[in-house]
Amino acid sequence: MQLKPLADRIIVKPLEAEETTRGGIILPDTAKEKPQEGKIVAAGKGKVLDNGKVQEMELKVGDHVLYGKYSGTEIKTKEGDDLMIMREEDVLAVFGK
Repeated sequence: MQLKPLADRIIVKPLEAEETTRGGIILPDTAKEKPQEGKIVAAGKGKVLDNGKVQEMELKVGDHVLYGKYSGTEIKTKEGDDLMIMREEDVLAVFGK
């Protein structure tokens, strides 16, 4: 992947939507909810502050994150991967830190 996020943006690969419920009911595509968690595959250098200094990113590549339902911008790569570009502040939580 040749995509590199700028400033305080990250690129997230969403996890696959659940195919079945806990009770074993198979969900059709129209009933599946948009995933709200994924893995960071790329991260920018950090946010540029008003004084010109760069605030380091708190998140890093490989983090498993939870983000808002309508956060970010969905993109599709040449390889056919579905990815999300969002700001670091759109991430609500990190799993397993």
